[in-house]
Amino acid sequence: SANRLCIMRKLPSVLARTLTSGTSASPGLLDMSEVRNKLRDIVGASTNWRDHVQAMQERKALHTLLAKRQEDLPPRRMKDSYLEVILPLGSQPEIREKYLNVHNSVRFGRILEDLDSLGVLICYTHTKQETQQRSPLSIVTALVDKINLCKKIIYPDCDIKFTGNVSWVGKTSMEVKMHMLQLHDGDYSPVLDATFVMVARDPENKRPAFVNPLIPESPEEEEIFKQGELNKLKRIEFSTASLLKMAPTAEERNIVHDIFLNTLDTRQEGEGTVSFHSRKLPPNSVWMEDAKLKGLQICHPQERNIFNRIFGGFLMRKAFELGWATACSYGGSRPFIVSVDDIMFQKPVEIGSLLLLSGQVCYTEKNYIQIRVHSEVYNANTREHHTTNIFHFTFISENEVPQVVPKTYGESMLFLDGKRHFTAVMKEI
Repeated sequence: SANRLCIMRKLPSVLARTLTSGTSASPGLLDMSEVRNKLRDIVGASTNWRDHVQAMQERKALHTLLAKRQEDLPPRRMKDSYLEVILPLGSQPEIREKYLNVHNSVRFGRILEDLDSLGVLICYTHTKQETQQRSPLSIVTALVDKINLCKKIIYPDCDIKFTGNVSWVGKTSMEVKMHMLQLHDGDYSPVLDATFVMVARDPENKRPAFVNPLIPESPEEEEIFKQGELNKLKRIEFSTASLLKMAPTAEERNIVHDIFLNTLDTRQEGEGTVSFHSRKLPPNSVWMEDAKLKGLQICHPQERNIFNRIFGGFLMRKAFELGWATACSYGGSRPFIVSVDDIMFQKPVEIGSLLLLSGQVCYTEKNYIQIRVHSEVYNANTREHHTTNIFHFTFISENEVPQVVPKTYGESMLFLDGKRHFTAVMKEI
């Protein structure tokens, strides 16, 4: 099944055709630190934490530059927002340390941070007005729709190239498709593709703001745009059928009932009588309650984004690392990330918050482990907890893993939700 991951669908971007050729870093390409500097310039964010209040005050004045209607904004093409960015791990060894993990491959959490920054810059490129140096828009990540990998290992000493463009636009939201390629023997070969959804808000990040419409220019671009529409509908459908809103399907109810019957302890009682209190674990299984890990982060100013909230990429990296650790301790061998999907950014995380992360194995099949990481902030003054994100990660382990078994109804719902995510991922890859 690991081999299936390496069958990459053809890059779905017209613009990406030119990518697979070409050798080492093109001299004119932005690198990742330049991407972050550019974002600061576009928003007018200060590099000093002390000055951020002043910088945010200055942004208020940009309100007058917002469009009253979407029709007032010039339409854009896909190639207008197209960017290529280099991560020169091969040609600049000094940046390698930051990206290196203990297995001598690239830390995937760092890649998540880079994709997040790049996605935002692509959207600012789409909405750029020639006459204004600063953008009145606050563009933030609303959702990571999916990231699918086709390579198990990302090498720490070969250049990486990211490419991407806006692929679909609503009134105030934009879908961004990004690809990551790595240089081998003079050629860039695909590693992953990612679909993010970004939303535009006013200068103070309080209300939605209009963005430039997108005009597809060829049948192929029409197809990509249509796919963006479908993705949106699929998300609505997935959320409508959520187990928090609707009862499980008949087939899912049977699955849960079978698990329940499978864990009843018939030895305790005489013939024909079974106690519902006494449960036994089937062979080669682990109770769901014993398959979790927790983590805590104090949110320091260093991890802030250009709007002085905690950077979404940082949250993704921390959640991924906890998810990886949960999969590693559960499976007893090194797990590899296969897919990330359906990360909703429900609430921004303020600097100074206590961020509580909990990782849970919620579904397993053969070598695969489906992990859900729940993140919430705790406000020490009000003593309130608020969910900020739910993350879904699919890992593949080197060996077959034990079955995870729910005990309570709540755990059974998590199990079914994990199964749904896993099934959706397997269809994709």
